[in-house]
Amino acid sequence: MTKPPKSAKIKVCLVATSLGRGGAERSCGILSGMLDDLGYEVHTVILQDRVEQEFSGELLNLGKGKKENDSFANRLLRAWKLKSYLNKNNFDFVIDHRPKNNSKREVFYDQYVYKGIRRIYVVHSAKKATYFSESEERMTTIYSKNYATVAVSKFIETELLNASGIHNTVTIYNAFDTPGLSNKNELPTGLRGSKYLLWYGRVFDEIKDLKFLVDAFVASEVWKQDVKLVILGDGPDSELIKKYAAETSAATHFIFLPHTPNPFPIISGARASLLTSRYEGFPMVLVESLSEGTPVVSLDIDSGPSEIITDGENGLLVPKRSLPLFAEAIGKICRDDALYLRLSQNARPSVARFSTELIAQQWKKLLG
Repeated sequence: MTKPPKSAKIKVCLVATSLGRGGAERSCGILSGMLDDLGYEVHTVILQDRVEQEFSGELLNLGKGKKENDSFANRLLRAWKLKSYLNKNNFDFVIDHRPKNNSKREVFYDQYVYKGIRRIYVVHSAKKATYFSESEERMTTIYSKNYATVAVSKFIETELLNASGIHNTVTIYNAFDTPGLSNKNELPTGLRGSKYLLWYGRVFDEIKDLKFLVDAFVASEVWKQDVKLVILGDGPDSELIKKYAAETSAATHFIFLPHTPNPFPIISGARASLLTSRYEGFPMVLVESLSEGTPVVSLDIDSGPSEIITDGENGLLVPKRSLPLFAEAIGKICRDDALYLRLSQNARPSVARFSTELIAQQWKKLLG
């Protein structure tokens, strides 16, 4: 029997843990839309049953029916289903967004699941263990077989990948697709007419260092001028941080809001967005805030902030994890109206280079 002709469209399969609430998952959903708009045939495969991001193209959800303590046999079955799907559809590329924190699993993907397919791995975090597991040498060999390895920041490309001997690399930043100029009338009633700072994301203190955030807000004393701090999101440490904030002298000036799929009116109404993470890859909260005209105050952690923020131009970049320095920066953004005006005027133009239109062209160049 003659094999049917291959589709004229380039076929791309995105593989991700899920399409949940995280930045990597959001960037995967945005990438599916960009590639679809460019005319590629796009499929997305997820391994956990969480679909909270918009996406384009076809979706294969291998996580349906997955149990928390899944058996080895079921994991093998999912891998076999993924392999069968890749073979059936004859993809030109696989773009893999999964963490790579188990070297034995990655050898299996390398030698069986992805065998014979051009693959691109996307590295979303500066935390080395997330993408190199316990065996740097083994993972370096696997990465070096890729068609390309995409870093979401220059720091990840040079200090994580290149420094480990991986050179088939390119930096492509995550794109943003925020609506821009959000309607502040959509603000929750309790925020209308209020002056507030904003932190948003997954409430996980080990990564996001929210206790530091609370302490810095208290030390800044801007709450004495009735400035509030909104903490927007859910996570395993939500109750811990609520209790921690309730025991401070500024307790009545914290507002906790649950995760919302559309945070942009709240972002747009904020005096500034704050970032105190211990590590990131390419923190989308900074880009999304700036795209709304909202300045940012961030610690200068290894990966991301210094590639987004120009200190004193579109935000304030605090050079080290110092409580007095971060509190001082909070005070400046709240009390210095001339500084705030300059930062807010520069905010939106400063992130034009991360637009979906420009980032899509970089992916198009990579895929050929």
